[in-house]
Amino acid sequence: MVLTGWWGMEPSLSPEDIDALFALADLGVRAGLTGQPAPQVDPHTLPPALRAPRGAFVTIEVDGELNGCIGAIVGVEPLGVAVPQLAWKAAFADPRLPALTPVEYPSAEIKISVLSPLEPVPAGTEAELLSNLEVGTDGVLIRGGPANATFLPAMWGKLPEPLTFLRHLAAKAGFRPGHWPSDVEAWRYRSTDYRRKTVDIDRRSAA
Repeated sequence: MVLTGWWGMEPSLSPEDIDALFALADLGVRAGLTGQPAPQVDPHTLPPALRAPRGAFVTIEVDGELNGCIGAIVGVEPLGVAVPQLAWKAAFADPRLPALTPVEYPSAEIKISVLSPLEPVPAGTEAELLSNLEVGTDGVLIRGGPANATFLPAMWGKLPEPLTFLRHLAAKAGFRPGHWPSDVEAWRYRSTDYRRKTVDIDRRSAA
């Protein structure tokens, strides 16, 4: 299921690419369930669309509850190489949450968020940044000195009021309450999100 679209563009992943991406994510999760490290995928075995570096996040939920979420805003590795590693980390190495168990696995759902490239936006003040965002749609990355934080577009579902959204993001970055540093830089991006239950994944697609 596709939840959100690209910036004025249709997602470039075919249904077969998406099947393969979920099979790779599941490969990472199942490796962890058997005590194995995250799998290393040979990029030459991937479909062309999964060889391109892209930012991505992988989220694991069990019965609708968050079990882990790990990602990278900027893609360094091919998407098909990064996703099984991110899935492994989301299931077993998110420090905020317990590791996925074999008992929970059949009830798990994997969400893969494929990100657009970052677009810089002015951020001299809170108001300036908010005026350059599409509320409810844009993901946001802010950086002030050594501090940085991001909210994926899905976070608007929990924080729909724009100023509240931004102030929670600033708090996540470690900014002092009520203080907007003069050196803040900001970027926006969008996400194409896909969800699939583990029981519905075609594992042959990772072959």
